[in-house]
Amino acid sequence: MNLSESSEEILESLWISSIEGGEATSNFYNMEKETKDKAIRELKTLKLISTSENQILLTKKGQNEAENVVRRHRLAERLLVDILDTEIGLVEEAACKLEHAIRRGIDDNVCILLGHPRVCPHGKSIPKGRCCRKGSTKTTKVVVPLSQMKPDQEGRIAYIHSKGRGRLQKLMAMGITPGMNIRIIQRFPSHVFQIERAQIAVDEEIAKEIFVVAKSS
Repeated sequence: MNLSESSEEILESLWISSIEGGEATSNFYNMEKETKDKAIRELKTLKLISTSENQILLTKKGQNEAENVVRRHRLAERLLVDILDTEIGLVEEAACKLEHAIRRGIDDNVCILLGHPRVCPHGKSIPKGRCCRKGSTKTTKVVVPLSQMKPDQEGRIAYIHSKGRGRLQKLMAMGITPGMNIRIIQRFPSHVFQIERAQIAVDEEIAKEIFVVAKSS
């Protein structure tokens, strides 16, 4: 389920306050009213929360989704501290940004890489994922060249590694830039994919230079 970042922040805060009895995150308190109202409407439409006069409650479906957000945030903290050697004082802000990039499938890979950690750097429990329950020890590729993706597979462009500066500039002018969501349409005779409303075709050589954070197919 792809939610807006503000919706995920609300889910995270509700889970921490309702399940753990902790305080809502600072991002929740600092969120602009218009942004918060829009996120709440999104969550209600998806039946992840219910609201009364002065209360926002997680539904059963919402609890599961919120737990996943918390899991990704705390795995992001462990990744930053254990692998990237980030100072503990900088972890919270960085993890808030990183958690939104760690989607399902990727979170299991991070968890396996870290040895299924039980607590975050602040000592809070990390909810278990499928990989923990299965005892998985093998990760799968997260970032792959576009040339290896399958029709209908989706992802987000991570980076472009082009041999020529002119080609890189041309790709960027076409809207092929890091951070853009992408969906593969076909692989033959050329690689055709969609970015926003545009469909773009490239040959095999160029497809090998575009690296994508691929969603599990």
